[in-house]
Amino acid sequence: MAERRMFAKTIVTSDAFLDLPASTRSLYFLLGMMADDDGFVNNPSSIMRMSGATMDDLKLLIAKRFVLTFESGVVVIKHWCIHNTIQKDRYKATKYQEEKATLRMDKNNGYTVDVSALDTGCIQSVSNMEPQVRLGKDRLVEGRVIESIGDGSDQVETPPKRKRFTPPTLDEVRAYCQERRNSVDPERFMAYYESNGWMVGRNKMKDWKAAVRSWERSCKPTRSGGGNPFLDMIGG
Repeated sequence: MAERRMFAKTIVTSDAFLDLPASTRSLYFLLGMMADDDGFVNNPSSIMRMSGATMDDLKLLIAKRFVLTFESGVVVIKHWCIHNTIQKDRYKATKYQEEKATLRMDKNNGYTVDVSALDTGCIQSVSNMEPQVRLGKDRLVEGRVIESIGDGSDQVETPPKRKRFTPPTLDEVRAYCQERRNSVDPERFMAYYESNGWMVGRNKMKDWKAAVRSWERSCKPTRSGGGNPFLDMIGG
């Protein structure tokens, strides 16, 4: 395997790459240094720890399509053949031929998924990565936007917009209070927030259950056994 690696300026000076956090860029360079002669890496999580990066950095490289991932846990540098051309007398083919068989070269000499090979099940969704690089819940699963990465041909998924807050019903508040076995008065809670337009301070409420838990803490008796300062504050 060759000891030297190159990185093309068209990729590593692109806006898409430079917009990545410094830790994510460092991880990309280290993955490139540790890849085999076809750009495959079989231990991305170990290299991630070696570089001091986090799962978020690796997840971002996958989501932004700088690396492609497989069910085997192997990843490949998408633009490997743009970065590197190994002389034949030094070239050693990757041993991950099954994964490589699911790829083809696009018009700009970058790896891309070969649709005709997808029935092998080797290419893995970003949001379902295992076993070596377990990313947990992936926020990049709904809503799609096109972003240019090197050749400008890739589509990446971006987080969905936050759902609009919907006020609860009295029955929902009552059921939640019963579930938590607290002393919050559901009728008082509803009356208070309905009267102020479901505002928390100057901001629109985002999570009514969190507000119930806040009331729950405020409703606990004081050490002196006196009145409830929170209820006094809201006119209780």
